Amino acid sequence: MKIATFNINGIKARIEALPRWLKAAEPDVVCLQEIKSVDEGFPRELFEEMGYQVETHGQKSFNGVAILSKYPLSDVTRGLPGDASDEQARWIEATVEGPRVVRVCGLYLPNGNPAPGPKYDYKLAWMERLEARARALMALEEPTLFLGDYNVIPQAEDAAKPGAWLEDALFLPQSRAAFRRLLNLGLTEAIRTRDPRPGVYTFWDYQANSWERGNGIRIDHVLLTPQAADLLEETGIDKDVRAGDKPSDHVPVWVRLAA
Repeated sequence: MKIATFNINGIKARIEALPRWLKAAEPDVVCLQEIKSVDEGFPRELFEEMGYQVETHGQKSFNGVAILSKYPLSDVTRGLPGDASDEQARWIEATVEGPRVVRVCGLYLPNGNPAPGPKYDYKLAWMERLEARARALMALEEPTLFLGDYNVIPQAEDAAKPGAWLEDALFLPQSRAAFRRLLNLGLTEAIRTRDPRPGVYTFWDYQANSWERGNGIRIDHVLLTPQAADLLEETGIDKDVRAGDKPSDHVPVWVRLAA
């Protein structure tokens, strides 16, 4: 089963690029971030015609997450538990009733800039809630994936120019420490485990010719519970998508699990 994450930076802007990638890559399940659309505005029919069940947790103009699945989805949950007042659409999870039943949690973690400040406080509080949710799901001892745009650069080798990010919320010590606490729960970081080389990136800013200059960072991650890690067969980053027509500033990241 091929499971992917892709921050598309706007479904309207990627209305042609996303289906083109889906046809070429043929993922079974995709967690999308930054759909930037309310639920009723998402073009679900387009993806249903391609064989996907569509579940969204949308928000007007900002944020928004979705799951596309070729297998039935059940027990869909919208919104990260732990703060009933949080209205930002950044979390969706569901059980994929495929050849191997797995739980997928699609997330769009807050950016946190400028830091320090209330946006950074929100980011760290959100990561505390994420850790609590991960603990709860791990206690079930089932194959579970936490995948999406984490807006965290875990290590210096995950940035072409780490010195440029020293005061950025994505690379501050508190952000990286919160990410390490997730790993220390017993989660496996799929891409880094299979490909430890420096220079493996998932995001290139639109400005300053970042793509052309290779000035990227790695902020899109797939974390696996031990039960999911035992099924891991392959990982990949579809970097060529960034060079296509009307690309997102992110590229898809995927894993393949044994059936």
